[in-house]
Amino acid sequence: MNKIIIHWTAGTNVPNSIDLQHYHYLVDKYGRIHNGIFKPEDNENCNDGKYAAHTGGGNTGAVGLALCGMCGYSSPAKVGAYPLNKVQCEAAFQYAAKLARKYNIPINSAHIMTHYEFGQKNPKTTSAGKIDIVYLPAYPDVKQNQIGDFIRNKIRWYFERL
Repeated sequence: MNKIIIHWTAGTNVPNSIDLQHYHYLVDKYGRIHNGIFKPEDNENCNDGKYAAHTGGGNTGAVGLALCGMCGYSSPAKVGAYPLNKVQCEAAFQYAAKLARKYNIPINSAHIMTHYEFGQKNPKTTSAGKIDIVYLPAYPDVKQNQIGDFIRNKIRWYFERL
C-alpha cells in the first residue's frame, strides 16, 4: 500500500452496507472504527474486481479511510443533518497515523490526501469534482485549500506519539 485517501461518505454518521463495500475503514460519530468488506491489500491489484472502489482512478495501492457523515452537505452554511464531529475526526486522524506506520506511508500530500485533493491532481479521472473533504464542520476556521495540510499535520502529530 502506498497511499491513504480520506473521504466522507455523504451518508449518515454510521456506515451502511454500501459504505462497507467501498471503504476499507470507516469512522462513525462515536470515533469507532468499522472494517469494510475488503482489506487494504485487496487494492494492490484492482484488475480482478475484488477491491474497495473508493477513489475513481486512484484505487490501486490506496487505503480508503472514510468518516461517516455529511449527507445533505451543500455549503459550510448548509452541512446537513450528519456533520463530522471532533471525536470522529480525531479518531480518523489517529487511525490514519496507525495505517501510515503499518504500511510505511509517508505523511505528505503525494501519499496522504483527501478525495477532493486527488480529484484536483487527477482531473481526467472520475474523482475530479469530488467534494470530500472540502469542509470540516468540527474545525470551521480551516479553509478549503488548507484542509489537506490540516489533516496531514494532525496525522503527523498522532504518528509521532505512536
